[in-house]
Parts: sequence; structure tokens; C-alpha cells
Amino acid sequence: MRGLSLILFLSSLLCYATAEASRCSINELPLVRNISELPQDNFGRGGLSHITLAGSILHGMKEVEVWLQTFSPGAHTPIHRHSCEEVFIVLKGSGTLYLASGSPSKYPGKPQEFCVFTNSTFHIPVNDAHQVWNTNEHEDLQALVIISRPPVKVFIYEDWSMPHTAAKLKFPYYWDEQCLQSPPKDEL
Repeated sequence: MRGLSLILFLSSLLCYATAEASRCSINELPLVRNISELPQDNFGRGGLSHITLAGSILHGMKEVEVWLQTFSPGAHTPIHRHSCEEVFIVLKGSGTLYLASGSPSKYPGKPQEFCVFTNSTFHIPVNDAHQVWNTNEHEDLQALVIISRPPVKVFIYEDWSMPHTAAKLKFPYYWDEQCLQSPPKDEL
């Protein structure tokens, strides 16, 4: 009986150590993880909850990265673009996608507006400036977000008339800052 107690104690200690493993250590992460136990943060952006479910920096992913993002009413992304494709699957809530599709002009220009809603999906082409807003006053907007070619390099605009050349590069992006050891090779 004492041996069984010791085994159970050591097993629980191992599980605890694995769960508390360094946020940046991919070697100690279990293959199957409980989303509610993964670290989430707003990274100084009020109204945002971000969880990296499968990431290049955190989990060693090479081709895609998956996030769970929740925007409280009125919360939004900055106007931005990036050199990767992005797919959103809206799990709950509703909002507005603003998208300035690739144009030959020197700035994003007036964006198109698209309503997004529970069970809708949309994709953002490479380098198209866009912004997602939770325009619903009563409910969070929650989306599963998949990007290609991580880690993401983001160019942020102050407004839709800001020249592309003046957009500010943010790399590593907020959720990769703690773990990125050296800049990855740019394959563009």
C-alpha cells in the first residue's frame, strides 16, 4: 500500500511539474493539453484575451500557428498587415472585419466592411491591411485564428491613410517576446 501511495505521489508531482514547466520549453509540454490551463494574457491591450494553442515559438510548429482570441465588447485589433495568411473561425459573438484588399496604392485606403458572426469564417490574404472589431455591445467575440509561416511579423498602421512605408514593424509580436531566442530566417 505504501508503494502505491509513493507511485501516486510521484505521478502527481510529475504532472504538476509538467503543467508548471517553463512557458517557453517545448520539450516538457504534453502532447494533449487542456485549453483552460494554458497561459492567457491581454499583452497590455484592454479587452483582449489571447491564448497560443499551438505556436512556432511555444510549441515548435513550423508551418502554422493557432490562437484562441476573445475580444470584449468594443475591443479590436490595431489596423495591421503581415506576410502570412490568416484564417478566422468565429466561435461566438459578432463583429466587423475591415479589410483593405491588396491594392497597388501606397497606403491601405478605405477598407471594405464585412459582418462576422458565430460559425462564420474568413481569411486574410498575405499583406492585406485589416482590423477586427467586436461591435457587439453585449457579447464577447471569440475566434480560433490560424496563421501560416509563423512567427508573425506585424506592420501596424495609425489609420487607413498611413503609407505602407510608415507602418511600424512589431517583431517579435507581443505573445512571442518572452520566448523568441533569435530571429528566424526570413524566407520572403
